Amino acid sequence: MVSVKEQYEAFPYPERDPEDEKTRLITGSPSHPLEMDHFLWRGKRDWSQPLKVLVAGGGTGDGLIQLATLLDKAGAAAEITYLDLSTASRAVAEARAAMRGLTSISFHTASLLDAAEYGAFDYLDCCGVLHHLPDPAEGFRALRAALAPGGGLGFMVYAPYGRSGVYALQEAFGALFEGLPVAERLERAKTIAATLPEGHPFASNRNLGDHHKSDAGFYDLLLHGQDRAFSVSELLGVLGETGWDLASFTTPAIYDLGHITEVPEGMDRAQQMAVAEKLRGTVRMHTAYAVPQGTGTTIAKGTDRSLVPHLRGVQRQPLAKAVAQGRSLPLRIGQLSTEITLPRGAAPVLAAIDGRRNLTEIARAARFDALGFGTVWAQVEAALAPWGLLLYSGLLRTGGHAPK
Repeated sequence: MVSVKEQYEAFPYPERDPEDEKTRLITGSPSHPLEMDHFLWRGKRDWSQPLKVLVAGGGTGDGLIQLATLLDKAGAAAEITYLDLSTASRAVAEARAAMRGLTSISFHTASLLDAAEYGAFDYLDCCGVLHHLPDPAEGFRALRAALAPGGGLGFMVYAPYGRSGVYALQEAFGALFEGLPVAERLERAKTIAATLPEGHPFASNRNLGDHHKSDAGFYDLLLHGQDRAFSVSELLGVLGETGWDLASFTTPAIYDLGHITEVPEGMDRAQQMAVAEKLRGTVRMHTAYAVPQGTGTTIAKGTDRSLVPHLRGVQRQPLAKAVAQGRSLPLRIGQLSTEITLPRGAAPVLAAIDGRRNLTEIARAARFDALGFGTVWAQVEAALAPWGLLLYSGLLRTGGHAPK
């Protein structure tokens, strides 16, 4: 079996060209600072205080570069430590950081299992790594040991139902290509994958696309020697065993059974999310935030009028115009499509969201009294926040430019 380290030395993942940093910034979840503040710090983190970050298993640097760049643009100080076992992946991440002139990062070739040796951190990023460990629980424990008081974890692990067909092929290719060099494994597997029958679970799975983008993506998806997926129930179980509580999935609406069907009386939240995952059937990864066990709720809520709202993934003026005209907002996440509808009276409120005004100031700018604003804002939050389109953070009040 090809070791995980050997694989990523041969195929740094995801495949990235540092030259592309001149023209685009890859953004996503977790580890967008607005999202972190919203889910981990009730939207009220003091960004004048430096943020100490660990990127554990940083690969070629997507999460690292996003976080460092957006904090730099916003004028927020940070100390970021990058760890990865692959020297080839680290080289790509370092070159990307250098291309952007980012100076807040220290790079180390090391395992996330040694995270606590590098200090205690306010925020931990671990995206796409824990499911590749021989014992993922050991990884969750190691990260918990590296967390400073008041901190949190942003992570991504694979989910089973949206990855149908992947594990059958991984097992088959593992048996067929044992002992072969990495390059030969790749070419032979690509030949077989191209001839799969139409009804094969993998051939008919429209949730996956990495294998079409690059050799690194193909190898990571179908030839990985250490890979497992977590259902919602399994994920909640390993979090609980290792000292964590789930703060929230980044798009909680996907896991909200009430968005799909009537919820049976007495069904608890964990079971509801587990059933929703099965009914969705297309979730291929769980992207979420976690906090130390017993922390309690850390998600921002608009009942606090001092909070500053941000729209993410939608622009305020086009959204406000569409709402004023009575049009719904189409939304597509992976294979999931839905529509969001807001009352026309919400248009001036949406137009006033600029990432700097707090809710009290927005109400004033939109010429709402307290009672009327409360009614409208509750509708806005209920429609947008569960889909990750509305986040609360005072980050831009530190100065700098809006994180896109």
